[in-house]
Amino acid sequence: MDPVLIKVIQFFLSLSLLIVLHELGHFIPARLFGTRVEKFFLFFDIKFALFKKKIGETVYGIGWLPLGGYVKISGMIDESMDKEQMQQPPQPWEFRSKPAWQRLIIMLGGVTVNLILGVLIYIMIMFVWGKTIVTENNVPNGLEVSPLVEELGFRDGDVILSFDGVPLENLNDASRILLVRSPEKAYVRHADSTTETIAIPDDFGQQLFASGERPFSALVLAKIMSVESESPAEIAGLLPGDIIRGINGEDINSWQEVLQTFADYNKTEVALRVERDGLINSYSMAVRENNTIGIRVESPEISATELTYSFDESILEGIRYGYWTLYDYVAQFKFVFTKQGVSQLGGFGTIGSLFPGTWDWQAFWHTTALISIILAFMNVLPIPALDGGHVMFLAYEMITGRKPHDRVMEVAQMIGIFLLLGLFVYANANDLIRFLG
Repeated sequence: MDPVLIKVIQFFLSLSLLIVLHELGHFIPARLFGTRVEKFFLFFDIKFALFKKKIGETVYGIGWLPLGGYVKISGMIDESMDKEQMQQPPQPWEFRSKPAWQRLIIMLGGVTVNLILGVLIYIMIMFVWGKTIVTENNVPNGLEVSPLVEELGFRDGDVILSFDGVPLENLNDASRILLVRSPEKAYVRHADSTTETIAIPDDFGQQLFASGERPFSALVLAKIMSVESESPAEIAGLLPGDIIRGINGEDINSWQEVLQTFADYNKTEVALRVERDGLINSYSMAVRENNTIGIRVESPEISATELTYSFDESILEGIRYGYWTLYDYVAQFKFVFTKQGVSQLGGFGTIGSLFPGTWDWQAFWHTTALISIILAFMNVLPIPALDGGHVMFLAYEMITGRKPHDRVMEVAQMIGIFLLLGLFVYANANDLIRFLG
């Protein structure tokens, strides 16, 4: 099956599951409090529905526009903008007739379900599949550091032991921790086995985001795997197994540094320092017109460590994983308000790309849990037309003892809808621009 089609199927399966459960989060407390629910729809049914059936007081259906879903609760100003109903005297079964605390629970129901669902999925993942991490044993050469973190004192070959005294379980988390968790210090072990505590500036996350650098990656030595026949490297005497340690007097720690050096090379000869059997030898050789010398380095596949959990352990690990997923997403939300962050906003294409091109249940559930937690946070933002907007007005009512006027609610709802539509168009336009290159 085509990988794009597999992504699309996973995307709609995940989205449908999350929408239905989110709306159930509103539907169930509404019915428990005796509030009438007129509609329960997966996707929007503008003008017509693909399917609908009335059961009791509620019409259940599937719309044709896959931009979300909704429940239409009687006596509530929502995206349906049913002004006629609101002009009638309040009825005991209507949302507006219920106490503020009941209305608050109804409005927070969807967010609560998304949050709990995300954590439950992570618990299931930990119990069924466990977790994959990268430890110092998996990166025998240590980490390669970007120029920005090198300025702080990190070096190629480092192993990060902890941030702010908390041991670093997974080296893959180091980049994200620096970006969004604002640690004050890192404790590292250098390649020469010395250790050092490195201070990290308060605004380093913003600096890192603006630079676009990936701060850490596994260090791949410039170890020659093969030498082309009759190439400058063969003529000079280089052999498979040699490790390039210097170019034109500059120290070289990784294959990436070799590539960067040759990328803009404008000389006809190059001087190399090469390690062979623990000894350093010097070689001088010609450089071809395409800035190569005829060597090939194969990047070794980085191994990983698999962790498994008992049922009890998976509960604690799933909760911890869900907490940090939410924390990191909320922390990085501040980047949205930067020029670079706005340009990285994405719509359906970006979300769909999170799913793998082959069917993988573990990856599917990981992505679904992530989207569920993102939806929980996004829906609780105090924007009219979102759950958080309704919660904001309810909080005002509970604090002041006065309900906002219906006209205020209607105008706010319209503004919120236009804001969300604008954001939707912009995010999906970004996807289109990226797709077109």
